[in-house]
Amino acid sequence: MANLKPSLFLIIAMVVASMEFNHSVATEHVVGDSFGWAVPQDAGFYAMWSLNDTFIIDDTLIFNFADGFHNVAEVTKEAYENCDTQNLISIQTTSPVRFTINNVDNHYYICTVGLHCKSFLKLAIRVSVPNNLSAMLSH
Repeated sequence: MANLKPSLFLIIAMVVASMEFNHSVATEHVVGDSFGWAVPQDAGFYAMWSLNDTFIIDDTLIFNFADGFHNVAEVTKEAYENCDTQNLISIQTTSPVRFTINNVDNHYYICTVGLHCKSFLKLAIRVSVPNNLSAMLSH
């Protein structure tokens, strides 16, 4: 039994080291790339943009926009779907805005200026579990 404790400690240390080594590096995502955060010509612009990236915990979303013309509000799914500007989780009015993803929930963002949200200035992202973590959870 005495030999088991050092072996168990070694196994735990190896697992922790492996998790640190395999941890995905946080990424900064510039929302809309060079277009930025503005009323799009295409209703599906931000939906298509979000499908081109994978978002994980500790990634950062960067919203670039013209101050005074746009803002970024984090909202619930219902507020996103209805462009409801009454019960915001948070709102930022000065560009650039940075949101760090801190959980694996889906995240929703809208512009509350005028009818911008109804003109498709809104973004929904799906946060993924990193491959190394999902592999550990499946065992």
